[in-house]
Amino acid sequence: MKIQDRVFHSKFTVRYSETDRMGYLYYGHYAAYFEVARVEALRELGVVYKQLEDEGILLPVRTFNIHYKAPAHYDDLVEIQTRITQFSGTRILFHFESFRNDTLLNTAQVELVFVDKNTGRPCKAPEHLVRLFED
Repeated sequence: MKIQDRVFHSKFTVRYSETDRMGYLYYGHYAAYFEVARVEALRELGVVYKQLEDEGILLPVRTFNIHYKAPAHYDDLVEIQTRITQFSGTRILFHFESFRNDTLLNTAQVELVFVDKNTGRPCKAPEHLVRLFED
C-alpha cells in the first residue's frame, strides 16, 4: 500500500482548559492536535521527528489551512484522521479530518518544508524518507 493511501488515526479528549467562553474547543488548539497527529503518523512509518532534528533536518510549517464545520466541546473525544497527500524532495503535505463520532468537525492541510538546521535554507529530504515514498 502506498503511503498516500494510508490513513493514520489519533484521538484526543478535549480538556476544559482548551475550551473558550462559548464552550467550544478553542480553534488555535487544533494546530497542536495536528502536530501530534503528524508526528505520530511519521512514527508509524518508522520516522522519528527527533531523529530528523538530530540529523540536522528541521520541518517548519509553511502553510496551515483549516475549514471549520462543527465545534467540539469539553470532554468530547476527537478523532483526527491524517493522510500524507504529497511528498516532494523538499516538502511534505498532510491532510487532516477531525471527527466527533460521525460528525466532521473540520478539514485542514499543513505543508512542511525540509530545512537544513545549520543554514536555515530548504534542503532535500533525507534519503531514508525518500525511499519510504518510492515503495
